[in-house]
Order: sequence, then structure tokens, then C-alpha cells
Amino acid sequence: MSFRCGIVGLPNVGKSTLFNALTNSSKAQAENFPFCTIDPNEGVVPVPDERLDKLAKISFSKKKINTTISFVDIAGLVKGASKGEGLGNKFLSHIREVDAIIHMIRCFDSDSIQNVNSNVDPVRDLEIIETEMLLADLESIQKRLEKKKKKLLENEQLEILENALECINNNKKLDNLVSKFEKKLLNQTGLLSIKPKIFVCNVDEQSIKNGNNYTNAFINKYGENNTIIISAEIENQINQFEQKEKINYMKMVGIKETGLNTLIRKGYEILQLDTFFTSGPEESRAWTIPKNCSASKAAGVIHSDFEKGFIRSETVSFKEFFNNNGWANSKANGKMRLEGKDYIVKDGDVLNFRFNT
Repeated sequence: MSFRCGIVGLPNVGKSTLFNALTNSSKAQAENFPFCTIDPNEGVVPVPDERLDKLAKISFSKKKINTTISFVDIAGLVKGASKGEGLGNKFLSHIREVDAIIHMIRCFDSDSIQNVNSNVDPVRDLEIIETEMLLADLESIQKRLEKKKKKLLENEQLEILENALECINNNKKLDNLVSKFEKKLLNQTGLLSIKPKIFVCNVDEQSIKNGNNYTNAFINKYGENNTIIISAEIENQINQFEQKEKINYMKMVGIKETGLNTLIRKGYEILQLDTFFTSGPEESRAWTIPKNCSASKAAGVIHSDFEKGFIRSETVSFKEFFNNNGWANSKANGKMRLEGKDYIVKDGDVLNFRFNT
């Protein structure tokens, strides 16, 4: 199970530069003009996890396979996109296809990088993007509610859309629906405004450690919880170095972890995801699952036959697996448990599934 994060924002805020840094590629054209990204670029990135590195060593695994995250570089939206301005609805449709939205916000001054607006104002810029997504949602809701007359809409979807329309009409955020309806049902609506969001304030090198007036204004409005301060340009520079030089450079500019690691951590948090592992002499591998996932469902992430024929799961926490140096000692020392299909898998569990073929 991989998840997809779409990078959105106004033109020239640093989306393609960040995408290049995250995917360590030059796949996206980071050119200084609006709409240089026409079709969405997508990069699949292995999720770094020190626990997996340790498991592979303990099990003398021939292969180590990280779980992955996909980043999608979506071209810049402008005011009026919901009515077709700029490259309009084409981009809004790309946003519908991702699991989470990374809002890229310009928080830097530059004479050399064109700004589509007359000044830098991160609060206004986000409001433009969110308004366009909300207008697109409103149009979608109204069209789909017309199907009510033809009785083509399921009752659950109808209730969600009517609640969404009520929120919009009363100037309330659609986020209110998240606590009211099941996540699976909400996802089926395709509404943009309810997707989990991460706000990335793109700053210059001087502001990377403590932020600046732009980031302060943004955080005062939207809070720190889902806000990350990153310099896309610095992230690009970090990727040019070998590991040792990379660590030294990060110390020099005052950052403790890369933007990739920060985004992944925040992505797992807002999407409520966990990681479990399988480990043996052939391979050690990380797998992504939703929080509160049962053992049988986790087995199904590996292969549908594992879920259908599930018998039990040999289970060791990562800490105990590491402390006991693998499966054999974990079992001998009573740290391995046999769990049934309803066991809720914990983040970091090392699992070995037994199943009927």
C-alpha cells in the first residue's frame, strides 16, 4: 500500500523544485514561468526507515525493500481555475486522484523568480487555492445532487453531499465532515476540500531555521500542527552531496532532518498510517497499512491469498526482535506471540503469516 501526495500551489512557488528534491531527479522542469508543468509528474520514493536497515542486518537478508510514497507535481493553479482559468479543471481533476495534498506556499522574496501576484502573501495564496477547490467541489455537489431526482445516488453518498452543501452555504469548512462520516465513504465522494493537507512554507536559506515574517503570519492563521518550513532550494542542494557531506551541510544550515523525512512523517500522521515488517534470509521488507488494521487485513496487503487463508500471525515487536537478534532468540525467550486474525497490528511489528493455500 503506497500513498500519493499531490504538490499544489500557485505558479512559481517552488513546487517543481521541491518535487525534484524529493525524488532526487530532474524529472520536472523547474523553469521560471507559469505552467511549466503541464502534465503531472509523478515520482515513487522509497520511505527511509532505520528499523528496516537493522532488520536486514539481523536476518542476513539478501534483499531490503522499503515501502514507498508517491509525490505528484501538479501544475500551478490560478484564481478562476474552477471556471477554466489558467489550465483550470484539468489540474483540479489531478488533485482528485491523490490521497493527501501538499500545499506549497511561497514565503520568500525574489527579484529573479516571477510572482503571479504583486506581492508575497502566503495567507492570501492559500485562500486562492482553497477557494478554487471549494468552488470545484460546489459544482460537483450540485451536479451529483441532480441525480437524486433520478434516484441514482446511494443514500450514504446523498447524506454526505447534502451535509457538504450545507457547510458551504453556511461558510463552514468541509473538514467538519471528517468526524461525522466514515473515511471510506468520504473518499468515494471525490471532494477536494476534505483531503488531508500539509502546508509547506517554502523559504530562503536565511529563514530555514527560524522562519520569517511570512511564515509567522501563516502560522498565526493556520497553526503549526500541519505546517512545515522547508527550503526547496536547500533540499535540492542536499541531494548533490554524499551521505557524510549531506550530514555536515544540514548541520551548517541548521536542519535536523531532510524535507523528505519531514513530509513522510507528517504524511503518515495525517493519513493515519503504520508500518509493519517481514524479515528473513531472502528479504526484509516494510509494508504500509492503515492504523487499527487487523492481522488478516495486513496479510492481505502482501497477497489476497494470505488474507483468505489466514491461520495466525507469528508476531514480535521491532524492539524485541532487535534486542533478541532475530526470530530464533525471540521465540526461545518467549517474545514471539501467536496472534489471530482480529489482532490489531502495531507500528513496527515484525510478522510472519501462516495461511492455508
